[in-house]
Amino acid sequence: MKTRSANFLIAAELPPENPAPGLTRQIMGYDGHIMMVKIRFEKGAVGYVHEHFHVQCTYVAAGKFEVMIAGEKKILESGDGFYVEPDVAHGVVCLEEGILIDVFSPMRLDFLG
Repeated sequence: MKTRSANFLIAAELPPENPAPGLTRQIMGYDGHIMMVKIRFEKGAVGYVHEHFHVQCTYVAAGKFEVMIAGEKKILESGDGFYVEPDVAHGVVCLEEGILIDVFSPMRLDFLG
């Protein structure tokens, strides 16, 4: 398995993945320590509540989302962001079509399989 991405990743050349209904994911760079992922959400799409051992920082690049972290909910819009500690339950509901940029440390091996 490859342990790092190419240096340049052109969105138009990356095949999109569909991890759940209404979501399209593209991996925008990674190595063993870090991974950046762009996820497009249709209005109403759900990033189900889950947890993982990775640290996660997310930037709301577009749209509006209801974000839940450890039972607390906030409405976040373009320009906002959030942080998730390892092993903490979190999820999102897309209120207006949008894009999230997720950064994980270490990289998400499960996204490469």
